[in-house]
Amino acid sequence: MKKLSVLFAAAMMVVSVGMAKAQKIATLDVAGILNAMPEKKKADTELTTFVNAKQAEIKKKAEAAQSKYALYQKEAPTKTEAENKVRGEEMQKLQEEMAQMEDKMRKDATAKQDLLFEPIEKKLMDIVTKVAKANGYDYIMDANSTGLVYKAGPDATAAVKKELGL
Repeated sequence: MKKLSVLFAAAMMVVSVGMAKAQKIATLDVAGILNAMPEKKKADTELTTFVNAKQAEIKKKAEAAQSKYALYQKEAPTKTEAENKVRGEEMQKLQEEMAQMEDKMRKDATAKQDLLFEPIEKKLMDIVTKVAKANGYDYIMDANSTGLVYKAGPDATAAVKKELGL
């Protein structure tokens, strides 16, 4: 029994020593850093230009379709039922094309965003890793995360901005 209590005491000392080693945790304003990076600003501008160009194409096609629809509505009483049916099918096809264009635009914009932001995110993560190792941080948490309940650790934002030259 005495051996068991000595073993238990030794185990408790090992556990308490392990708990005594505090882990270094820092916070980081990821959004603030990303928004300060010139590469991100350039990527945002390029993405906005891309999306605006695609939306202009869709708007132009929609206006043409609307004009055609108005003309068909105006001429409908003077056309035969067969002609109106063909025109109705044509308008339905135009609506489907518009929906496909919008869907393709969203997919293309997402792909473009991923392509533009991938090197920026990699650069940031490489710098964060470098700063974490240099400062001995075990964890760096996003300061803007809603999952972060308690924030009292050092803030690594300044160190990462310094490494990025911002």
